[in-house]
Amino acid sequence: MRQFVIDELSPMERDNIDSYLKRTLTAGPMIGLYWIVLTPDLLSEAQQGHEDHGPFYLAVEVEQYRVRFELLVRSHSNLHCSCIAHATPIQRQFVLDYIDRMVQEEMINS
Repeated sequence: MRQFVIDELSPMERDNIDSYLKRTLTAGPMIGLYWIVLTPDLLSEAQQGHEDHGPFYLAVEVEQYRVRFELLVRSHSNLHCSCIAHATPIQRQFVLDYIDRMVQEEMINS
């Protein structure tokens, strides 16, 4: 799995990140799981042709000492389709910019 991981978090940093994610992202089906929902302008060609499979999102998982940002674009309604793929360069940059803002705003040192 391609992913971006921030690890060696202190309990306070982890709680700050979890709070930030709760305020800015869509909650997933389990505690500690969030979705970065992609806006239509960020969708790849394959995803643009499959609007009925949306919304498309990238998963974020908060664990005890780390947070993982997956770089696999998932579909809300379909598990096996060509529209589910690794993040494009534009999508990846969107996630990295989000991470940079989060780390700066929450003063994460890890």
